[in-house]
Amino acid sequence: MRILLVEDEPDLGEAIQRSLSREKYVVDWVQNGKKAWDYLDNSQVHYTVAILDWLLPGLSGVELCHRLRSQKNALPVLMLTAKDSMEDRVAGLDAGADDYLVKPFGMAELKARIRALQRRSQSLQPQQLQIGNLCLDYATATVSAQQGQATKQAISLTAKEFQLLEYFMKHPNQILTRDQLMNQVWDAEADPISNVVPAQMRLLRRKLAEHGYDDVLETVYGLGYRLNLSHAS
Repeated sequence: MRILLVEDEPDLGEAIQRSLSREKYVVDWVQNGKKAWDYLDNSQVHYTVAILDWLLPGLSGVELCHRLRSQKNALPVLMLTAKDSMEDRVAGLDAGADDYLVKPFGMAELKARIRALQRRSQSLQPQQLQIGNLCLDYATATVSAQQGQATKQAISLTAKEFQLLEYFMKHPNQILTRDQLMNQVWDAEADPISNVVPAQMRLLRRKLAEHGYDDVLETVYGLGYRLNLSHAS
């Protein structure tokens, strides 16, 4: 799950990004409204939720909302602002925001609002994603595997491994290129020429192999990687 965070207060933005990353979200954090629109207008990246500050340099959160809705983009939007009058709340919601959180706020409430937006959006995944005998649970941010009639065993994954496996499970039997994985699973500031993709693939495969899934993630030489459904059961 990927979130766009647009917040120009460095301390607050860093705190939100750090807190949400612990929940296994991929978080792109930008501090300028115009740069945020470049991210939102990128068809190669698909966000789960956008968190927009009201007052931003370049384009305001309200203007970003207007642009999204004028393009019939139903991306769930949570507006952050110090404005707490009824008129301001109405203006933000009328601009297309789905929810409104007044500063200062607690991280627990922010996460609860994000989960509520996910539940209300019909385009988002259910609470669990099941592929063969692999089950990814969004509520607990865990993955489990079952072999034969045995009890399901939890697979301990890091946040990045969880995000990587989730993307493969959403695209079973499809060849995913290194660039696709970089665009969707790593934040926008990641070094595009680093070897993080093959390194993380090795770590993820090793953990899956420990639970009997040696060949579920295969390399398609010269093209990319694929989750082979025939090996997921």
